[in-house]
Amino acid sequence: MFHDTRDHTADAQASVTPEHPAHPDRVADWLLAGLELKSTLFHVGEYCGVYQASTAGHQRASFHVVLDGASYLHIGANAGQPARTISLSTGDAVFLLSDIPHALTPSATPPADLSTRAGTMTPLPPQPRIPPTGTPSVALACGFFEFRTDLDALVLGMLPNPIIARRASGRLEGMTQVFTLIQAEARRPGDTPSPLLARLTDLLFYYALREAVHAEDIAPGMWRLMRRDAFGRLAAAIIESPGERWTTDTMAEFVHMSRARFCKQFAEIGGQPPAQFVTLVRMKTAAALLRAGASLPDAAEQVGYQSESAFAQAFKRVTGIQPGAWRRQASHTVSPPAATASATVSTAPAAYPLH
Repeated sequence: MFHDTRDHTADAQASVTPEHPAHPDRVADWLLAGLELKSTLFHVGEYCGVYQASTAGHQRASFHVVLDGASYLHIGANAGQPARTISLSTGDAVFLLSDIPHALTPSATPPADLSTRAGTMTPLPPQPRIPPTGTPSVALACGFFEFRTDLDALVLGMLPNPIIARRASGRLEGMTQVFTLIQAEARRPGDTPSPLLARLTDLLFYYALREAVHAEDIAPGMWRLMRRDAFGRLAAAIIESPGERWTTDTMAEFVHMSRARFCKQFAEIGGQPPAQFVTLVRMKTAAALLRAGASLPDAAEQVGYQSESAFAQAFKRVTGIQPGAWRRQASHTVSPPAATASATVSTAPAAYPLH
């Protein structure tokens, strides 16, 4: 039990359940709501033989989708995480949410220098070709992406990095269907990538985010915290009712822990204090309300603020702009849904040397 002085045995036993998928699924849907991709730049082609490819070094989030073949993704030590190697095969996708050192190679042995580039990416033929025996090959769709607001970036900071989507997992049939469409569009004849690749990869990212819920190797952070049943239930409750008075004491009571133990475990596993998470949830909710046309006083009240000035200060601290400016910006911006966000597809040689 969490408390010797309380009779919460059943709740405590549920709370210490190592992983509980129901609540992260709900949190994943919350994360997806309102998330808007701003742009995507594509480069599609294949490598045969020895190669070392990467999208690192441009200060942007990026992705790689394996259209055919296999490859190894080598990720350098970053943000306290050790270097690691991940095997990728046809239908797998990796989304790097920040610019981290990495390289794709045909070998499971990490290269001595991740910044080195080798090999030439050639255009994809209309049909997959069989390489000579013993010659490694891989067809890739790669590019960059970013999100519309600082708030989106903060929300993404809660996620594991990178996000790996496995076609072979079989959990998300929609993801498999999207990948099949990506394969077909990638091999369309022409000198420039199909503009539909942008929309399809947006969708693939959202499926990948849902797939991340079930990953077994999640690094410490908010996402791992969500998978602990006690904290998952708490997160779901805060998302459901952001206007409630979520103090440290009420949150500790919710999970049947002492205040000290609650704060310690939340910070150790989640990497941030609980009050910071509550503020992020409230501001994300408020941003959606303002975008939908709610007045500032109404938005403030619905996320638990009695003072409009206190709400405005918190909103600006999290998003970087005043809530009134956010509301005006949303009302004057005609943008497609996130899944069909506009993409930048170069009609000339790519502005960034992706490989």
